[in-house]
Formats: sequence, C-alpha cells, structure tokens
Amino acid sequence: MRAVQTVRTLDFVDSERVAVAGNSQGGGIALATAGLVPDVAALYAQAPFLCDFRRGVRITSEGPYAEIAGYLGAHRWEVEQVFRTLAYFDGIGFAARAIAPAWFSCGLMDGLCPPSTAFGAFHAYGGQKEIQVWDYNGHDAGGAQDLATAVSAFGAVLQK
Repeated sequence: MRAVQTVRTLDFVDSERVAVAGNSQGGGIALATAGLVPDVAALYAQAPFLCDFRRGVRITSEGPYAEIAGYLGAHRWEVEQVFRTLAYFDGIGFAARAIAPAWFSCGLMDGLCPPSTAFGAFHAYGGQKEIQVWDYNGHDAGGAQDLATAVSAFGAVLQK
C-alpha cells in the first residue's frame, strides 16, 4: 500500500495508471494491496499465496500450511481462534474489497499454493476478473506467458 502511495508521488508516474502484480507471495501482497488501495488500475496475481488458509491447511502438506496443521494438532481447542486471527491476513478478505480489473492464474499441480485457494480468492474478488488455469503446471503456473497475457489484457486500462 505504501509503495503505491510513494510511486504515485513521482513526477514521471501517472497516478491513475498504477497497477499491482506479483507471483506467489508477491501475488498475495498484490491482492492485499488491491484490497487496501481500491483505485489501483489493475491487478495481476499469479499463483497467489496465503489465500483461504483453512482450505490450504486441509489439503496440502507444504509450508506454512503444514506448520499450521501441526500447531492445530497439538492445540485442538484453538482452531477457531487461529483461523479468526489468520483471517486478518487471508487474501480472500482483501479480494472481496478489491475492484480493479484483475487477472489471476494458477497451476493445477501446485502444492505450495493449491489451486482451490487461488479459486477462493478469485471467486471472492469484487471487480472484473479473469483466471487462466494451467492443467499441467505447478507453482510456476503459466510462467512468463502469464505476465505477457496480463500485460496484453490490461493494455487498454494502462494506456489511457
């Protein structure tokens, strides 16, 4: 959020055409930024991380979800409190607040950012959105092709 605010103060930047983009943790951060700064021009989130914690904990053994599951296995009485706390950081909550045109992608073989967690953020997203699903890719999703597609799709938005 602060980075967007700072970039908008630069003389050579059109403050109305600032977009946020990222892969994995960067995708989660971009999603959070789009939720906190609703007037960003566009969002690109490739394999967004830390979305739908409860679902991620249930279906993958990758970190940090495995660490959360291990903690909950030892602290069974704290399950609801843990997920209430994690909700403050969950990409789904930020997605529901965001309204900029968005482009998501995910690989169906991604164990680190399970595709169903990306779908959770996608379905909660408050603005116009598209998603590209890569059947045979993992955490890389569509790689550089994703970014090229997103930049092409947002050309009209960013080139006013």
